[in-house]
Amino acid sequence: MTDAVLRLARADDLAGIQALYLHLNAEDPPAEADEAGPAWDSLLNSGLTTVLVAEIGGLLAASCTLVVIPNISRGAKPYALIENVVTHADHRRTGLGHAVLAAALDRAWDAGCYKVMLATGSKQEGTLRFYEGAGFERGGKTFFQIRRP
Repeated sequence: MTDAVLRLARADDLAGIQALYLHLNAEDPPAEADEAGPAWDSLLNSGLTTVLVAEIGGLLAASCTLVVIPNISRGAKPYALIENVVTHADHRRTGLGHAVLAAALDRAWDAGCYKVMLATGSKQEGTLRFYEGAGFERGGKTFFQIRRP
């Protein structure tokens, strides 16, 4: 891994996260400030979500969002979801993506989660191997989704 600093996202990281998310979905325009600001505030302060970032020289180079969900099954052990895993194109294959995922997993295990899930829309074998390399199992469960019409 490069000289990155792994840390929790801060309120003043919104613009950097929005710039980084262009490397996640380039065709997805950033949210307008009147929507992004309140959503970002909720992400940082909900008590359920954690945004982890890898910063290099002031640039947010990788990130993921961890959601720890309270649960009353499995002995009331929570479970977690990881979403919005992204590494800046100039910093891919440097270990930053695995580093933010490892930090998210550490937080989930520290919270007592019995499992951590993530989903990817990518069909690229390299992306799937990336997640396997981070310890995730392909095909462990069947994932379904429905999107707003």
